[in-house]
Amino acid sequence: MGRTLRNALAMLLVMTLVTGVIYPMLVTGIAQLLFPAQANGSLVLKGGRPVGSALLGQAFTAPGYFWGRPSATQPRPYDGASSGGSNLGPANPVLRQAVQQRIRQLRAADPGNPAPIPVDLVTASASGLDPDISPAAAQYQVARVARARGLPPGQVQALVAAHTAGRQWGIFGERRVNVLELNLALDGLQAR
Repeated sequence: MGRTLRNALAMLLVMTLVTGVIYPMLVTGIAQLLFPAQANGSLVLKGGRPVGSALLGQAFTAPGYFWGRPSATQPRPYDGASSGGSNLGPANPVLRQAVQQRIRQLRAADPGNPAPIPVDLVTASASGLDPDISPAAAQYQVARVARARGLPPGQVQALVAAHTAGRQWGIFGERRVNVLELNLALDGLQAR
């Protein structure tokens, strides 16, 4: 009995060291060597200070900024601690009401824009934290942002084009625009 207990405790100690210390340190070291930006949270810096992550959306509501996808997290939008979708189906009246409310808000913010509203501006992503919008969603907002900032629409349009990322490895996913990075570029444009 004593020998079995001693062997079990020794095995517990060895496995704790291997799986709890050595393996995590090895994986972290490799990640820091090969993918340092991603290993550190894909931080977006402004003036050398972190202002967010390229992987997490932020709530922009001022008319002079591009707005991201709605967040499904509660009680605060884009809260990584409560990530998850609403799980409301397309026939659910709560989802329909939320979408209609978002459409009214977008129309009120830009009453002269008759274009169809892209679906990603009125529906939340599965995580509720999506940092990207479609190029169509960015194009929909160009006139409002340009007007609010007193910029020529062509200049804002060029900024959107410059911040439109292609498909991953040319085949996966869709083209997208990171809202935080685009808004920081807008602020940088204003500063000049």
